[in-house]
Amino acid sequence: MTTVLSVRGAVKRYGAATVLDGVDLDVREHEVVVLIGSSGSGKSTLLRCVNLLEELDDGQVLLDGEDVSDPRLDPDVARRRMGVVFQAYNLFPHMTVLDNITLAPRVVHGVPRERAEARARELLERVGLADRAAAYPDRLSGGQQQRVAIARSLAYDPRLLLLDEITSALDPELVGEVLALVRELATQGRTILMATHEMGFARQVADRVCFLDGGRLIESGPPEQVLADPTHERTRRFLRRIIDAGRL
Repeated sequence: MTTVLSVRGAVKRYGAATVLDGVDLDVREHEVVVLIGSSGSGKSTLLRCVNLLEELDDGQVLLDGEDVSDPRLDPDVARRRMGVVFQAYNLFPHMTVLDNITLAPRVVHGVPRERAEARARELLERVGLADRAAAYPDRLSGGQQQRVAIARSLAYDPRLLLLDEITSALDPELVGEVLALVRELATQGRTILMATHEMGFARQVADRVCFLDGGRLIESGPPEQVLADPTHERTRRFLRRIIDAGRL
């Protein structure tokens, strides 16, 4: 199976703090890889480095075999092949839902407005918001705004979808609708790298679960192995805390 993303020896420091400490990770085509770990373990930083929003201090990010982390290259070119959704929805409040989704395809990718809007309406239908195209973000619930953000990330058919704790800012009753959408994308064969605290969701959807601790990738494998029978004591300690908190 084709490897879409390869992270090799990723190191990221902020001053004296090492946030990523030699991370190696591969994501194959149509694979869903879920990053788990405590807050501060390096999950979000890894996603930001993959999307080239943060520059590595050492190591490489390869997208379809190309070293897109090479500082001599224009990172925006690589970013156009990746869709990213963060914890915050980051929708433009002065734009309608339709305009939020079509902005990047039109301005960055040069897609004609008519074609961009047709694609946006198709995506809104898929995320269950076909009737909200003319609405402004402040008229939507948090779950609806996050579904719009996911639709926006799919508007230019990215090679790789990056999801960073996309349910953490949602009220508990809205989490399910967003995770259901991600589950649907996974069944459609999207290549996804995501960080989440939702262990039950990881168990259901992931092809592979990767546990990060202290900026290192401690354990990686199928969800039934990592979540039910981990080999490393640090993974076991983390999962015990999750179980005690009632999240697994």
